[in-house]
Amino acid sequence: MADIGDLAGRRVNVNDLYDFSLQVMLLAGLKEEHAQVTADVLVTTDTWGVHTHGTKQLRPLVKNVRAGRLQAHAEPEVVAEGAGWALVDGHYAMPMVSSCLAMRTAMAKARDVGIAYAGVRHSSHFGAAGYYAVMGAQGGLLGMAMCNVDPCMTVPGARGRVLGTNPFAYAIPAGKGRPLFLDIATSAAAASKIFAAASVGKQIPEGWLVDDDGLPTVDPSIFPRSGALLPMAGHKGYGLALLIEVLAGVLTGAAITQEIKSWLDDVPDPTNEGHAFIAIDIAAIIDPAEFAERMNHLANEIHSAPKAKGAERIYLPGEMEWERREMALTHGVVLPPDVVESLLGVAADVGLDRTSLALQELA
Repeated sequence: MADIGDLAGRRVNVNDLYDFSLQVMLLAGLKEEHAQVTADVLVTTDTWGVHTHGTKQLRPLVKNVRAGRLQAHAEPEVVAEGAGWALVDGHYAMPMVSSCLAMRTAMAKARDVGIAYAGVRHSSHFGAAGYYAVMGAQGGLLGMAMCNVDPCMTVPGARGRVLGTNPFAYAIPAGKGRPLFLDIATSAAAASKIFAAASVGKQIPEGWLVDDDGLPTVDPSIFPRSGALLPMAGHKGYGLALLIEVLAGVLTGAAITQEIKSWLDDVPDPTNEGHAFIAIDIAAIIDPAEFAERMNHLANEIHSAPKAKGAERIYLPGEMEWERREMALTHGVVLPPDVVESLLGVAADVGLDRTSLALQELA
């Protein structure tokens, strides 16, 4: 494998990245349909510029398949349902497949009754929550997606890890523009930012991390061996993370808090993360044309708000990601060195020629 330092500043055609991801998963034994769904989730996320949750996750996902923590031939299924709700048992299929099934189910039921919830149990890390929320918005609905994950975050008054960084996303059809969408963790900072600071020997800002005594620290090197992330905005982030734990874990029958096994750990047990998806049919409440007009008005008001000194533009949630995607589709997606290293690694893992990842120098 090449020195990863030589791989900085490279890009890859989006279709080539999709084909590479597909080949990797087929060689790992996945069904073609499942590999296609997963590749689309991961590659789309890369085009948004969210590389922590894009194709970098392909290698640990495949590792989980090969270790038996995910089942290559499992089929997720709806095991219980009502007019406005459904429960999906993922059977430890690729999590993106279970999540897309659940979101489609919530959307279909919402079109019948106005609003619907779909939960998933027996699953694992589903990538970027925003992908599934955007599915709803692209179908003309308001979409929400969330997941509970293994504990790595403390809560006010506690010492140690209590909850996961339980991500939450929403997406809203936006009239003339692309869907608005927000995808966030409920921690004050992403773990990837702490790892990045530790890798170059930098301190982190106060308010990101506490040590094993529950005291603030600016030393990123202790994590994840010890310490815990802090919730965003204190009790507010804690409260939101707890709601997600209920909707994705308690309500679905998935594992909760300390029962959840990290999808990145070298352990035989499956993670049993839970997911939750909510869809709201805008047309059941308001005429879609009127909603689009009102969203355009809202967007214009925000865009035209007085700007802070030195600011050139006010962005709506999701605008940066859509602009990055347009650039990626036209010019190729720029892959950070750690992503390239991971992709070359998974190619070696499954016996795929590394030259199938067609990297190009940036112009």
